[in-house]
Amino acid sequence: MPTYVYRVTKYDPDHRDEHGRYTGPEDTISDRGAVEAAYLRAVAAFAEDSGVDRPVIREPQVASLAHFGAEPPVDGFGLTGLFPPGQDGGAPEELPECLPAGLPVGSTAVLPAGFHDGAEVSLAVGLELVRSMLRDSGAWCRLEVADRFTVHVGWDQYLYVGSDRPCERALALTRRLGLFPERLDSSPYAMETDGEEVRRPADDVFWSGLRRMVSACRAGVLEEMYVEGASRRHRLTRDGVDAVRARIAPRARIAVWPDLSGDAATRSLPLTADERVPLFTGVMPDADGVLRARWGNEPTPSDRHWVLLRTLRPGQIVTGTVTRIASFGVTFVDIGGFEAMINIPELSWRRFEHPSDVVSVGEVVEAEILGVAFLPERVSLSLKSLHEDPLRLLTGQIGRTLVGPVTKVLPFGVFVRVEEAEDGFEGLVHISELAEEHLAGPEIALRAGDALRVRIVDVDLSRRRIVLTNRQADARD
Repeated sequence: MPTYVYRVTKYDPDHRDEHGRYTGPEDTISDRGAVEAAYLRAVAAFAEDSGVDRPVIREPQVASLAHFGAEPPVDGFGLTGLFPPGQDGGAPEELPECLPAGLPVGSTAVLPAGFHDGAEVSLAVGLELVRSMLRDSGAWCRLEVADRFTVHVGWDQYLYVGSDRPCERALALTRRLGLFPERLDSSPYAMETDGEEVRRPADDVFWSGLRRMVSACRAGVLEEMYVEGASRRHRLTRDGVDAVRARIAPRARIAVWPDLSGDAATRSLPLTADERVPLFTGVMPDADGVLRARWGNEPTPSDRHWVLLRTLRPGQIVTGTVTRIASFGVTFVDIGGFEAMINIPELSWRRFEHPSDVVSVGEVVEAEILGVAFLPERVSLSLKSLHEDPLRLLTGQIGRTLVGPVTKVLPFGVFVRVEEAEDGFEGLVHISELAEEHLAGPEIALRAGDALRVRIVDVDLSRRRIVLTNRQADARD
């Protein structure tokens, strides 16, 4: 908030009881005449003293689109630049409007093209917005310029003006107009963010993930909250995501829902997130990619996962608990409220028959993060990357001759274990590398369990292969 904050009202402080309640003759509604004009002149004076002629709309709200903007224009003011006549939010690709409470079914909701968070307006339009709020016409917003200037309109025509300057001239004019400015520490309508809200930016990563979700038939409807209290819905198709993105209002809040078939199912979506929860939410950043909108969304499980996932990086070491081993072999690990996954090849450098040979449900493990994806949320881990590849040690033994057991006999050759452990690495002796004594015509005369003298010819780390020869093994080694 700016340094100097004033409450400007038509209520004489002398007409308050010991509890601060007003007991004087002034009505709590607008007179739409001299008093209203005094309020607007006071705001204009504070803006002039603060060097402000282009206030910015913040956190706009509407109670009823049917009434907002219905007041006749006043000479010297007007909202024509804010509400183009006849413009509505409908488009052939969009679903029926999510109408605010009180708006009759079938009414045409006017989409206020310039009434959005971050919209810079002229002082004349800003004053007309103040007029609308004083008359309680169905709309509300904060008018601000960074830390320099603020205008907040509260209940019963309580006006709060903030400035980075004392504004002595404006204070004197306000008093001459019959209004009462009182210095405060802060405005009760200063923006306060809820710690539970999530502000996931609807950036390139967000939209790229949304395309994947739509292509996988996991998302089908996007709800756009362009102001507080009003929204519109867009049907999502594989080829239409970019077109929807181009129509979203600046700094709008977004909720993505699964696909619904038919208008009846579409209309059944609740106006507020109560018993139903969207798949995930987002807030549109500015054109430069910076998220300046101050409002957020009620967090979905996916949004909470996003909060965790954005703290993770490939190469990071995490500790988690094995929660389950899927029938298709993937191991899932809880890393703090999110289930990451370990694919079979990332469990161990050595051969195993089943993931349960390496890990067990309930076991606490350390793993390295290989990758993080946001939509859909996915974290891939590796257990084996935290250990040195034992196959690498065998590269130093190329040329060595040893005796190992035959583990498997195939038409094209035999596999021989070259390490003493039961899970030791195995190499292939191609049939062409077997000595004549181990051949019976075109057939291999060896059986599993037979001891065979072999020499290590090559160790291919990338292909995980060991090449052996029996024919060239040195009997004297």
